[in-house]
Amino acid sequence: MFSKILSGSLYGLNAGIVAVEADLSGGLPAFQVVGLPDASVRESKERIRAAIRNAGFVFPTKKITINLSPANTRKEGTQFDLPIAAGILSASGQLNIGSRFESFACLGELSLDGRVKSIKGALPLVIGLRNAGVTDMILPSGNISEASIVDHVRLYPVTDLSEVAGIISGSEKREPCIAHSAAACAPSGEAADFGDVAGQESVKRALQIAAAAFHNILMIGSPGSGKTMMANRLPSILPPLSYDEKLEITQIYSIAGELTDRMPVIDWRQFRSPHHSISRSALVGGGMGPKPGEISLAHHGVLFLDELPEFDRRVLEALRQPMENERVSISRSAGVVSYPSKFLFAASMNPCPCGYYGDGLHECTCTASQISNYMAKISGPLMDRIDIHIEVPTPGFSELCGASGQKSSADMREDVARALDIQHERYINEEITYNSQLTPALIRKYCVLDMETRKLLEGAFTRLKLSARAYTKIIRLSRTIADLEGEEDIRVEHVAEAIGYRSLDRRFKA
Repeated sequence: MFSKILSGSLYGLNAGIVAVEADLSGGLPAFQVVGLPDASVRESKERIRAAIRNAGFVFPTKKITINLSPANTRKEGTQFDLPIAAGILSASGQLNIGSRFESFACLGELSLDGRVKSIKGALPLVIGLRNAGVTDMILPSGNISEASIVDHVRLYPVTDLSEVAGIISGSEKREPCIAHSAAACAPSGEAADFGDVAGQESVKRALQIAAAAFHNILMIGSPGSGKTMMANRLPSILPPLSYDEKLEITQIYSIAGELTDRMPVIDWRQFRSPHHSISRSALVGGGMGPKPGEISLAHHGVLFLDELPEFDRRVLEALRQPMENERVSISRSAGVVSYPSKFLFAASMNPCPCGYYGDGLHECTCTASQISNYMAKISGPLMDRIDIHIEVPTPGFSELCGASGQKSSADMREDVARALDIQHERYINEEITYNSQLTPALIRKYCVLDMETRKLLEGAFTRLKLSARAYTKIIRLSRTIADLEGEEDIRVEHVAEAIGYRSLDRRFKA
């Protein structure tokens, strides 16, 4: 007897249809799975055997062959448990598959007692199968909250193998779940507010510019000056996520297994702040079956690295390509997996090992060579990719006492939103969204400089010995400053402010 049931397999964020074919034949009892299954699929045989028996069905004593087609791509994940079990029941005559079910897809992990457990990556699987033409899917009830934000698909949640059999055979009438809006999902809660930060107006201005076009920013200052406090408040001035952005980031969290019942959908911009002991694969992604790392979990949000020089240099160097390309590609023998990584990179560091170089309130005890070696922990190419370098002064007593009346996150967010609206309208026919993504060709089109501004930029380029990348970033930054001011043309003061945000690395390396 032969049967075929559709399922799906993930390749990064992309999902493809997998046909689970089951064949029962005479001979010595055996159970074999072919079609390039990984360990998690091969081990499913014992789970499926016990689940079928404990759900009240008979496990056939025949030669069972399961083929996962196409057979030339590797299959991994526990979502094949359910379609394999259903295929065995169908091929053994215990389950009649109607013509309507031939267009269904089946996803789910089985426990030994026949219950259906949640799987990782349910959302990208549902989206990929829908895009491939599958409109009806059976999946675990624990994955319904995340999967039901997808429209134009009918989802049938199940809790055990008996329910699956009832839906497939038609004996159990079940209405599919209706797609709901992602905006109605888990609340983001109250974010920390910039109104709590005393003084530091110049740093707030730099952070506002960074938020207005996703420019990377590095804050350098003494311990206790408020660097981490202000970085934590960056998400509060970023605009809300669009539906497509929510869908994309939720897919990443689904694959990583970080969605919960309380947070089935990511509907706010994430703030990721890994410890400096993090490994390279944990930061950029990796593993045997490559999974997304912190830079992908921070997609459309903020990646904050506190005490930047304390991170392993090889870990930091791995950031260079994703920061430039907004995507990370992880190569393995089985193929290449790619994850998006468009994040606002924010970092903080002390100016020296003791932390008080240049501080007017404390004396620095470091030698010149110690300061130079400390700053050298961050490579020139990485520093070059950071648009804004801002010094964070230690706030005085009068600033701390006069903390009332500070500019709130809501006020700052309004200015950021206006600048972003200008960018969206300007680039509506382009393939970019933010000023930070401007290519050389688009810079020539949208960032025309007058003679006075060109002379200022030329002098800074020569005096600071800037690279071609730094030159491009200054122009991009100038365009964002002009947008925040509501100016159509880039003026000399906009470029002067942008140049000021590129001088700190030269000062500390001198």
